[in-house]
Amino acid sequence: MSYIQRGTHTFKMVNIALFAGGFNTFAILWGTQPLLPEISKQFHISPTISSLSLSSTTIALAISMLIAGSLSEVFGRKSVMTISLLASSILSILTALSPSFHLLILCRILQGITLAGLPAVAMAYLGEEIEPQSLGLAMGLYISGNSIGGMTGRIISGILTDIFNWHVALAGIGIISLIASIAFWFILPKSTHFKPRKLELNTLIKSLFIQFKEPGLIYLFFIGFILMGCFVSLYNYIGFQLVAPPYSLSQTLVGFLFVVYIVGTFSSTWMGMLADQYGKKKLLQISLMILLVGAFITLNSNLLIKILGIAIFTYGFFAGHSIASGWVGQLATHDKAQASALYLFFYYVGSSIGGTVSGTFYSSHGWSGVVAMIGTLAFISILLAFRLGSLATRRYKHTPHSV
Repeated sequence: MSYIQRGTHTFKMVNIALFAGGFNTFAILWGTQPLLPEISKQFHISPTISSLSLSSTTIALAISMLIAGSLSEVFGRKSVMTISLLASSILSILTALSPSFHLLILCRILQGITLAGLPAVAMAYLGEEIEPQSLGLAMGLYISGNSIGGMTGRIISGILTDIFNWHVALAGIGIISLIASIAFWFILPKSTHFKPRKLELNTLIKSLFIQFKEPGLIYLFFIGFILMGCFVSLYNYIGFQLVAPPYSLSQTLVGFLFVVYIVGTFSSTWMGMLADQYGKKKLLQISLMILLVGAFITLNSNLLIKILGIAIFTYGFFAGHSIASGWVGQLATHDKAQASALYLFFYYVGSSIGGTVSGTFYSSHGWSGVVAMIGTLAFISILLAFRLGSLATRRYKHTPHSV
C-alpha cells in the first residue's frame, strides 16, 4: 500500500477528520480554563484549588494515554479514536450537571480517561499513513485543529458563562463536540499500514519501556513536559490577573483573549513545513526561544503589549509542540503509538504539575512569579533542544532533513 500523498483527496479527508477530532478533544479539555475564576468564586476555593478542575483531567489523560496507545496497537487506530471522541462528548454534557466541586472533579477525571484515545493515537496514525515528506504539514494541520478547538472552547465558555452560567457553557461545548465526533467517524479513512497485535500485556508493557532506550526520545519527552507546563501556567492564571483591577475585564473579554490561538494555528502548520525543509533541530530551538521572549513581554503592564506577549508565547509553544511531536514518530523505531503516548504522557503531566505549582507562585509573587517559573523552565528546554540537536546530528547524518 502506498502512503497518502499531499494534494490528494484522501490527504484532505485525513486532515479534515483529524482537525475535527483535535477540535473536539481540546474544546472539551480546555473548556474549564477560562472558568477558573468563576469556579473559584462559586465554590469559595482558592485559584490553586480551582485549577484542579483542569489538572485532574490532564493527569488522568496522561496516564490513560499510555493505555490507549497500547490498546490501539491491538484494536486499531480509528476505532480507539472514534470511541474516545463520542464518549468524551457525552461526558461533557453530563459534567455540566455537577452540583458540587467534588463531583465536578470526578467528572473531569472521567473525561481525562476518555479523552486519551485521540491524542494518544493520532500522531501514530499520521506517521503510518502519510508520506514522510508531507508529515510535517499533516502534523501541523492536526495540531492547528487542537489550537482552534482549545481557542473556541474557551471563547464559548466565556460567552455562555456571562450570559447564563458555567453549567450551560460546558453543556454547549459537549453538544458541539458530539457533532464533531460524528463527522470524524464518517470522514477519517481506515488505516492501510496498521498491523494489529495480540493483546499480550507483558509484551506491550515491555515494548513501552524499551522506548526509553532511544536517548533522542527522552529529550523530546522532557521538552514536551516543559512546553505544556509553561503553557498551562500562563493561561491558567492570566485570567485571574485580567478580571482583577486595574484591568477588570469581563469573563467574555477574557474568553476572547484566546483568539490569539489563531497565531498557534498558523505557527504549528508554518513551522512544521519549515522543519520539513530546514530541519527539526533548528526550528525547535527557534520556537523555544520565541516562547521565552513572549513570556517576558507579558510582564509589561500595558494591556495591548501584554496580549502581544501572549501571542508571541503562543506562537512559540504551538510551533515547538508541532515539531517535537512530529519528531517522536520519526525517532521511534517500533510501536509508534506507544512512543507518541509516552511523549503526551510527559506533556500532560507537565500540564498537571506546572498548572498547579505555578498557582503557588501566583499566590505568593503575582504574575511576575508565574513568569519567573515559565522563564526558568523555558531556558532548560532550550538547553535540552540544543543537546538533542547535537545527538541527532551525530546519529542521523544519512537523513539530514529529519533533524
